[in-house]
Amino acid sequence: MLDVATLQRAHVVACAAVELLELAVLHDDDVGLADGEAYPLASVVKLPLAIAVLREAANGSIDLAAQVDVDPLTRTPGLTGLCRFEHPARVSVEDLLYLAVCVSDDTAADALFERCPPALVTDLLRGLGITEITVRHSIRELHETLASRLTPDELPQALALAIQASTRGGGHLIPQLDVTHANAGTSRALVDLLERLWSGPELAGQREPVRRLLGMNLMRHRLAPDLESDDAEWCSKTGTFLHLRHEVGVLEHADGSAFAIAVLSESSVPARRQPGAEQALGHAARLLHDQVRATRSTR
Repeated sequence: MLDVATLQRAHVVACAAVELLELAVLHDDDVGLADGEAYPLASVVKLPLAIAVLREAANGSIDLAAQVDVDPLTRTPGLTGLCRFEHPARVSVEDLLYLAVCVSDDTAADALFERCPPALVTDLLRGLGITEITVRHSIRELHETLASRLTPDELPQALALAIQASTRGGGHLIPQLDVTHANAGTSRALVDLLERLWSGPELAGQREPVRRLLGMNLMRHRLAPDLESDDAEWCSKTGTFLHLRHEVGVLEHADGSAFAIAVLSESSVPARRQPGAEQALGHAARLLHDQVRATRSTR
């Protein structure tokens, strides 16, 4: 049995509410906590976006070598990549994919959304039979929140509102945190998407390029310290917004086994920097991974 008491202690000590967690074995059993509950995806949405862009490139609708002009005056706010550029730049669509996935560049992601709109990404997911992930808006709309209008000293107010203003039905005073209006999904659906990407025939053409991008992800502070080693490679995409801390990916062991892991969480503490919460998420993912791997090895 999963030691849920240990998992609960992990998030209490870290002062974070680990609300949503699922770990599944590809082609095998899965185990999860509240895995059917939808949460806003934040930058995790860049995973289905990347898949959709590559699918459109495969059918000739998008040219990966096409050059895109990026104007710093219209860039999306963000902490990395083109979001920080001070001068005009020209970048290929394929390089925008690298920036969006590997360094979580929001400006790059929105440039991709201009060529592959949210509705098209959702249509792709529905075509795969995935109904619990919906892409509704660009990354820029995430920044059109109370948080973007406050000074750094006032940010705790936005965090407090993010924590306290949700409803049992998934609604929220901040539209970008209302799962009926936001880019939203469940951990179960994200694991399903990863499984199809890694081993299903529908996404065979996108498998290697997306796996390569997820393997080059530079955001490795959340689950990677607890999961990866010289014998296990962690390929993932993170997502962070206000009190949300997510990461989804696949852990590939040297013996050939692979584990799809989706961790979606929201903190109950109005603080932007919470290293204890990051550690708790990694610890929780490791507990579930070890449980599933142990169960599998005894069969």
